[in-house]
Amino acid sequence: MSEIEKIAKQIVAKGKGILAADESTGTMTKRLNGVNVESTSENRLKFRETLFSAEGMKNYISGVILYEETIKQKTSSGKTVPELIKSFGSIPGIKVDTGAKILAGSTEEKITEGLDGLRERLIGYYKLGARFTKWRAVYNISNQYPSELAIKSNAHALGRYASLVQEANMVPIVEPEVLMDGDHNINKCYEITAKVLQECYRELKLNNVNLRGTILKPNMILPGNKSNEKNNASEIAKITLKCIKENVPTEVPGIAFLSGGQTETEATRNLNEINKNNDTNFIMSFSYGRALQQSALKNWGKDIKDYSNTQKIFNHRSKMNSLSTLANWSTDLEKQINT
Repeated sequence: MSEIEKIAKQIVAKGKGILAADESTGTMTKRLNGVNVESTSENRLKFRETLFSAEGMKNYISGVILYEETIKQKTSSGKTVPELIKSFGSIPGIKVDTGAKILAGSTEEKITEGLDGLRERLIGYYKLGARFTKWRAVYNISNQYPSELAIKSNAHALGRYASLVQEANMVPIVEPEVLMDGDHNINKCYEITAKVLQECYRELKLNNVNLRGTILKPNMILPGNKSNEKNNASEIAKITLKCIKENVPTEVPGIAFLSGGQTETEATRNLNEINKNNDTNFIMSFSYGRALQQSALKNWGKDIKDYSNTQKIFNHRSKMNSLSTLANWSTDLEKQINT
């Protein structure tokens, strides 16, 4: 087994998942403003360091996706951020795309950029301690979207990205996110996600990517946030599993779902249901941002020196998601915040 295959397996270890702490400075500013905290580089680091040094990291978090600013910062103890993450038994990762921009030829859709100079940047990230990476592509659902142009262009970029990352001896997380925005039903989400996944894996194979050394970060199959139809966790789990089974090659070691628009509890409940019904060989895990951090951030915003309670909330959320990877989560356990 190659080094990247080993790392991929470590990241999707049973009972663990990924903390996506890779919000851009702009996004993080919005989050901090939302809890009345000034968005300075010191405050952004302070919040992240609070989470990265929580006990929950040791037991429930296998990897942390960082942003460019964060991977270069030093913590209050003098360790670099990647050193702190490693000291808690977790693997540092890095978001390497430079964001979604308007796709030429399709004014309503986006293409993710960042391939220019990526080979050189990857060498630098590896030296800083990163051992896996993330690249996110986004797709809208509407009557005319996503277009074939958006599906093919983003898949092509994901294929080239993944190939460059493996060349740099790191694990690429491939994140094709079909957005929840819209009034579409769950079947439409299934149909579009299937098309997107098929094209992505066509491009990954074309770019000679070793699928055993990759992780897929997809959306769950959900109705749009403006849809009149509401589906329960059991329906969501069944159709999500069907989509994964039919469109993801068996060599992929694990699936780390994104939370994309779900509340903290919804993301946990749906993952738990997926694992209850999981009849595949894929490890079904999580790569959550807001669904791991939102409650902790709200508490931290009240008093940025209150590390203890902020960590307690983060530990609880991490534990709940860990239990959902084992199909052991329940609403009763949600109430027991004493970890």
